[in-house]
Amino acid sequence: MNTLIWIISFLAIAGVIIRPFKVTEAVYAVTGAVLLLIFRLITAQEAFSGISKGLDVYLFLTGMMLLAETAREEKLFDWLAAHATLMAKGSSGKLFLLIYLVGVVVTTFLSNDAAAVVLTPAVAAAVKAAKVEKPLPYLLICAFIANAASFVLPISNPANLVIYGSHMPPLLHWLGQYLIPSVCAITVTYFMLRFTQRNCFKDKIKTDINLPNLSNGGKTALIGIGATAIILLVSSALNIQLGLPTAITGILTSAIVLIKARKSPLIIIKGVSWAVLPLVAGLFVIVEALNKTGMIQSLTALLNHNIAQSVTGAAWLSGSAIAVACNLMNNLPAGLIAGNVLQSGHTPEMVKSSVLIGVDLGPNLSITGSLATILWLVALRRENQEVSAWTFLKLGTVIMTTALIAALASLWI
Repeated sequence: MNTLIWIISFLAIAGVIIRPFKVTEAVYAVTGAVLLLIFRLITAQEAFSGISKGLDVYLFLTGMMLLAETAREEKLFDWLAAHATLMAKGSSGKLFLLIYLVGVVVTTFLSNDAAAVVLTPAVAAAVKAAKVEKPLPYLLICAFIANAASFVLPISNPANLVIYGSHMPPLLHWLGQYLIPSVCAITVTYFMLRFTQRNCFKDKIKTDINLPNLSNGGKTALIGIGATAIILLVSSALNIQLGLPTAITGILTSAIVLIKARKSPLIIIKGVSWAVLPLVAGLFVIVEALNKTGMIQSLTALLNHNIAQSVTGAAWLSGSAIAVACNLMNNLPAGLIAGNVLQSGHTPEMVKSSVLIGVDLGPNLSITGSLATILWLVALRRENQEVSAWTFLKLGTVIMTTALIAALASLWI
């Protein structure tokens, strides 16, 4: 029974990562969940329990995707792109830095998933306005910063909530623990990404572009995104789950824009990548099945053994191991499993911090390491851009490894 659960889970997650036949990732995750039910390896009640655990994530993604699609439809991204291009003053290096800094802000205050969903189309519009010959180096920023800056604040990555569960530390304690590692991860990622993409800085970018007028709908979308950032910060400070507030602001913003412009809701609904939701649900079911194999108990015993030997060694080993594991099974299920392990016993803060950094930063190794990177891939396809798994892996091996070492080492500063 346990062997079959592992085989089905492995094949499903492999399908999500490799995406054979160019079929959307959701098909493989859902198929894996359905097979677990068909072979009675998991009951309908257990599957429903797994799906229900992702409710906050579904609501969060729904709100963010609605905000992004509304902003795109109202040409907010085109307007922002034109300003960014003018501020670069013809320098591709300045444009690269500007996009990176914006990515840090968006990830920090709106989450890494928002950076993928909201920032990618804005960057695509910016490089198009600047007549950039090779846009991919700039678009890569959206993927790498989405993970590198995802532990500045608790709200910067939904995985942070999974790791700590109901024991989320206060905001000031969080900043004291993660601010320096975050600065290290963000800085190292920037310089390594800039070094690997240095050839793109040889090209001049266009400066004589027209600034488009921002429509009333675009202004409303901008206000909605700003309000969402504020609401998420307040919710985090009050220890309120982030999904429902995000969904409400996303739905309200879209509704107000559509009503004012007298447009059909189908315009926004059709543009949202709804397949992401069953993908997440399928992964939650798979994790629920894996929990039945005794994996959590085995990992907990292994972690406690390593801690007994050396807390420092356990921190380095667990942080590095979970960073790699995220790329083998995506950081959402990996984070769920890690959260269950950490919450099942008394784990030193240093080890817990290392695991969180591994879960957040590790996915920069491969294109399917995190949900944010998968969302980035979906956004790329909409812009008729493609990046191969091998290309990303070669970059990730250099960029993620150096950033992870720097971030983990800074925990002892």
